[in-house]
Amino acid sequence: MSGLVLATTARTTAVALEGLTGRMVEIEAALTNQTPNFRLVGLPDTALREAQARVRSAVEHSGFEMPSRHLTVNLSPAAVPKHGSGFDLGIAVAVLVTTGVIAREAVGDTVYLGELGLDGRLRPVPGVLPAVRAAARAGRTRVVVPSGSAREAQLVDGIEVVAVPSLRTLAIRHGADLEPVDVEPVPGPPVVRERSSHADLAEVVGNAEAIEALVVAAAGGHHVLMLGPPGAGKTMLATRLPGLLPDLVGEAALDATSIASLAGRGVDRMRARPPWQAPHHTATEASIIGGGSGRIRPGAVTRASGGVLFLDEAPEFAPAVLDSLRQPLESGRVSVHRAAARADFPARFQLILAANPCPCGQWGSTDGLCTCAPSARQRYLGRLSGPLLDRIDIRVRVDRVTAAQLELARGTAGTTTATARQRVLAARARTASRLVGTAWSVNAEVPGSWLRHPDHELAENARAPLAAALERRLVTLRGHDKVLRLAWTLADLSGLERPGRAEVGRALTMRSPDA
Repeated sequence: MSGLVLATTARTTAVALEGLTGRMVEIEAALTNQTPNFRLVGLPDTALREAQARVRSAVEHSGFEMPSRHLTVNLSPAAVPKHGSGFDLGIAVAVLVTTGVIAREAVGDTVYLGELGLDGRLRPVPGVLPAVRAAARAGRTRVVVPSGSAREAQLVDGIEVVAVPSLRTLAIRHGADLEPVDVEPVPGPPVVRERSSHADLAEVVGNAEAIEALVVAAAGGHHVLMLGPPGAGKTMLATRLPGLLPDLVGEAALDATSIASLAGRGVDRMRARPPWQAPHHTATEASIIGGGSGRIRPGAVTRASGGVLFLDEAPEFAPAVLDSLRQPLESGRVSVHRAAARADFPARFQLILAANPCPCGQWGSTDGLCTCAPSARQRYLGRLSGPLLDRIDIRVRVDRVTAAQLELARGTAGTTTATARQRVLAARARTASRLVGTAWSVNAEVPGSWLRHPDHELAENARAPLAAALERRLVTLRGHDKVLRLAWTLADLSGLERPGRAEVGRALTMRSPDA
């Protein structure tokens, strides 16, 4: 260590995640002539406060000595809450700079991410991908991560990724005069491969109207309510929607992969297929929207971003849980606030609701007798509030398949997922061509101002049915715009330049509460 200047202060950098966004945190370490002690300040949570014990053990097991003076480590900005063990490596490097093991110049603008084991090995932490993205956006050029997180960190372009298995290896890389010691890298969490759905639309018998509704929903990114008796095939239909959707690309793929990383899943490649979330009806508001007592964790609406959120037996969910979906359905984002923190998450998902028409499930069925009182039916579907239903684009009735329909389907090939997906991709290509240069990619995202602009406004004759429905207060202004979006999707599926009266009329029918 000859030639190194003994530093009493040192600075390194780590990342504090707030949702999928990250803030650069400067780790300051200072030695003073007081009673030997190790103090960590800067609003650390319990896991981070315990870094004092992990860092001390890791430093000593790596062949170094902790300073015999008073050591203060500050995480700046001090007013920002810090969570988790991902700051361990940055703290340890700062300590080694103060003792002269590592030169200040070796640290530079490097960002350090990783948890320390007591033996000095580096352990992967959740959220490496969004943290590296934040570092790249902040203009940092290099990031050090545990070996188990190397492939995940390398998904971000424009930043050098240095993967090391241990603190000792990193110190040697930074110029420490030590003999290298081979260690077994700590692996990251197991990677759960995306399931390529083998469920095909061709397996669905009957319910051609519901199948077409799914195709329209996939083509335009629309939300769907399926209403029908038990055994009609609502869940079977819903599980086939992800197979109709195009692959994730660009920022959407990076966001979906970052969300998986933040949720603690193993990541080694970019996510290609839209996610699928189907929480049980006993799910709490925090599990759906996001939250937690310490670190704010993403909920089902975020984990479904870019894909499908399916709520089976929707009226069985707590009314507060259902109504909490209203804001993310409108904005495509969710903001979770706590007394000392706030986290913003993407929540651009397609909502699919499935519901029985009444508690016994037989109301409106041709092969069953409903035993529910009218007031019971009204209360049951009343759990789906008006404001929530107003945000649903398509409402479709799903009936049980009859013996005659089953017999008719024998020997005939139904609509396959591959065929329907080609229609969806062609329609989305027409949409993308029309919306080029805008911030929107599907019809469901287009604002009302664009729909009513003179350049895009429909002919008066085409608008007439919708204008009459609005005049008679059969639709709200939000519903009016949703019908227009739906009509544009129907036109894209038909290869038309713009919707006509037939598309508007059909869109009104698909949105009808009595569908």
